[in-house]
Amino acid sequence: MARRENPEINAGSMADIAFLLLIFFLVTTTMDVDSGIPKKLAEKTEVEPPIVKEKNIFQVSINRNNQLLVENEVMELKDLKDAAIKFIDNGGGIGNPMPGKEAGAACDYCKGAKDPESSDHPNKAIISVESDRGTEYGTYVAVQNELLRAYTELRNRLCLEKYGMSFDELEKAFVESARKDESLRKKVEDIKTSYPQIISDTDPTNVN
Repeated sequence: MARRENPEINAGSMADIAFLLLIFFLVTTTMDVDSGIPKKLAEKTEVEPPIVKEKNIFQVSINRNNQLLVENEVMELKDLKDAAIKFIDNGGGIGNPMPGKEAGAACDYCKGAKDPESSDHPNKAIISVESDRGTEYGTYVAVQNELLRAYTELRNRLCLEKYGMSFDELEKAFVESARKDESLRKKVEDIKTSYPQIISDTDPTNVN
């Protein structure tokens, strides 16, 4: 009686098929990326920090329940941008010396109430953000975004008045010049200096 041979499976191309499937899933799979906030961290320095008047600090706190408190008062997130603009743009006193100047001066481009109990000048206005260890990251990011929107609105307004275009458009034109156009560079620096972004993050604590 003839001996029956067991059929063999040709596995020679299995490795190729597996490799192609791996490439397929790598190409077609999407991955979630956490949103973040671009920030330049302060450099370590031995210089003694200057004394800051309390009126030049805008205190923003986020408690463990993701509740927003501004100057110790409960505030809705939607109102934060306007409150920050009111503080930054107050212009109630004398600012720090601007580049090329020996002495500080009043803000002649600010359109705020000039309340003597609020910030003196945009270059003295500090926004301090304090969060709780239990604060959700999404809430923290949303608060930071509203504060950045306040600076964007002020810079766009001033840039339109001085140069006939928004600050966003000015920055885009500067980038498109490969950052080589000195005239555009000076304009960008002028607007940034006029409304410097001063946001200080304190270490997370237990905010009630």
